[in-house]
Parts: sequence; C-alpha cells; structure tokens
Amino acid sequence: MPRGLFITGTDTEVGKTLVACGFLHAYRRAGLRVAGMKPVAAGCYETPDGWKNEDVEALRAAANVDAPMDEVNPYRFVEAIAPHVAAARASVAMDLEVIRERFDSLQQRSDAVVVEGAGGFLVPLGDRDDFSDLAQRLGLPVVLTVGMRLGCINHALLTQEAILARGLEFAGWVANSIDPSMSVFEDNLATLQARLRAPLLGVVPWLYAPDPARVELALPPAR
Repeated sequence: MPRGLFITGTDTEVGKTLVACGFLHAYRRAGLRVAGMKPVAAGCYETPDGWKNEDVEALRAAANVDAPMDEVNPYRFVEAIAPHVAAARASVAMDLEVIRERFDSLQQRSDAVVVEGAGGFLVPLGDRDDFSDLAQRLGLPVVLTVGMRLGCINHALLTQEAILARGLEFAGWVANSIDPSMSVFEDNLATLQARLRAPLLGVVPWLYAPDPARVELALPPAR
C-alpha cells in the first residue's frame, strides 16, 4: 500500500470518510505513524471548543499522529453546502498552496497521510480550481470510493476518466454497500470490475453504524 492516499468518491454521502478511516486503521496496524487530512469541510456543529466537523473528528480519531487542527483541516465552514459556495458566503478564498503546505507539514510528522476530498472528484474549490487540481498538487495515488447504489456504474466510470485524464495514479477502488436493498449487487460489482482500470481493494458490507475496524478487514494490509 502506498505511503499516502487521496480518497475520492462517486458522489457525496458514499462513505469516503469511513473508507479513509479504514485505511488509517490499516496503516496503524502495520505499525506506521499515520495522519488523516480533510483539506476542506463544509458542515459543522458548535462545541465548547469551537466549531467541529464530523468527518474531521472521525479522521482525527482514526489516526495516531496528533497534529494541529489547521493542518488536518485548513478550511472549515459552518454551512453544509458546496465548499466553494460556503467559501464565497464566508468571504474566504481557498488556496491550494496553503493546503499543500499543511500537507507537507503532516508528511513530516508521519509515515503516511490519508487525504479525504469532499463530495465528488470535480467538486469546485473556487472560480478555477477543483479537487482534481488538489489531487494533482499533492501527487498522491487516488482511491475511489464507489457508493454501491443505482447509478453508481456511470458515476464510477466518469470519475475514472477524470482521474486518468489528469495523469494521476488510479490506485484502486472500494465498493461500499450503502444501499442494503440494492438489486443485483453482484452483477453491478462484476461490471465495475470489468470496466474500471484499477484493482478492487475491498468490498465493504452494509453497516448499520460506521465502523472503521470492519472496513479495515475488507482492505489489503498496509506494508
């Protein structure tokens, strides 16, 4: 397993955070110092310690490197809306170089860094940049989380085209069973295996409650 990954997804709410936490657990089991990073998070809740994001807190809990919040999550917005819209409403211009600097700092603290995007691979980060530009800037292999539900084949194949068109390493994909009633699951899985030009790294069963330890069992061991 590479010493760092960029976790993207076929859409929002497909389990990117759960899969990212599964990889963090796998790195930890291999005895590595690993940090999680969510460069941009939209949707926060208020606590006595300030505004927090559920995904960011899950990544921090799954990692074993204690890093400052501004490195783990450089940009955080209260509203649960598209990141570039949230940034505009907050009068914030997201800077890929700032994110890269925070990522570099995390790399210096860690043996591996697992970076999770927001939404899909082409979600905008401003007037010009999107998450695919960020993935290029960080230079990490990309892992695609496929939310297994009706429509996932088209979304997965389009995301693959975007990853490969940018010259990025498509390291593999994870099938996440987000719809327990999905029809012909195995047929859809077989179609994806035949058409995606990257290895299937694991099939995550439908989970009543998120459990990164269960996800880790479905993933290849880190080395």
